[in-house]
Amino acid sequence: MRTFLFAASCVLSAAKLVSGQLYWNETKFLFTFGDSYTTDGYNISAGVNSPDPGYTSSNGPNWVEYLSGTYNVTDTKVLNLASGGATIDAALVAPYLPTVLSIVDQVSQFQEYLASKPAGAEWDSSNSLFAIWIGINDVGNSYGWTNVTSQAAFHTTLMDRLFSQVEILYQDGARSFLFMTVPPTNRAPLLIEAGPTAVNQITAALADYNDQLARFVDLFEATHEGLNGVTFFDTRPVFNTLLDNYATFGYVNSTGYCAAYENGTPEMTTQTEPCEPVSSYFWLNTLHPLYTVHNILAHAVSTALNTYSY
Repeated sequence: MRTFLFAASCVLSAAKLVSGQLYWNETKFLFTFGDSYTTDGYNISAGVNSPDPGYTSSNGPNWVEYLSGTYNVTDTKVLNLASGGATIDAALVAPYLPTVLSIVDQVSQFQEYLASKPAGAEWDSSNSLFAIWIGINDVGNSYGWTNVTSQAAFHTTLMDRLFSQVEILYQDGARSFLFMTVPPTNRAPLLIEAGPTAVNQITAALADYNDQLARFVDLFEATHEGLNGVTFFDTRPVFNTLLDNYATFGYVNSTGYCAAYENGTPEMTTQTEPCEPVSSYFWLNTLHPLYTVHNILAHAVSTALNTYSY
């Protein structure tokens, strides 16, 4: 119960309503774009009604699955185009594998398979939410680059490219959007293990990326007519509150993980000695939080979308 009370109380500081008419509990279709924090393995090229295989990075449901299941009072259909390891554009920041689908690729898939509103996805501008959570790998792979004029200038290039894809969605009829900030991955074991110099570098890069995202969201809203709503949801208060008070929320620690669990476990509560049960950890591995974190995040997002019309 404590976690749900927290999620509800942090919403006001985590979400900023830009404009709105439609509530989450009235949403019929949810289109999601992003990386490993968002993907569930759904493959649109196999057909609109292909099953969700549940391939997540959280050792259980992720925020999209919690949002559309646990915190959904409407029969919202989810079409999840996210791809693990995704960046905004592979030509700007290369993903870890060339087969990873960037946001550019994901939007291309939307145009190919979904923009025409095929059977099983007869979405409408008035009843559909387009959620975009991207940037973890863009910042994580580029924060130490020395071959760019400045990190801020490069982040502007990334934003220009990201919002060129948002523009495509808008032209295809998207009118309600959810944008989410990059969480504090500077606090993930991957960066902690890299040392204080790396932590300081990525901390500054994350702050600038998220600041620019907020400004671009504002600009998008100000320059586009007929929007049903835009919500800017800041994930950082959720993550930071959990990490700052990890013991209160039942986590073993805020900086480490159990190597026995890093590639996933057979059950959501598996325990391998001498580690605590996998569900007791905030981090599953060097970069990805457990399903418990996704659950709390999804509750905060759903509360925001039902507290404010978006």
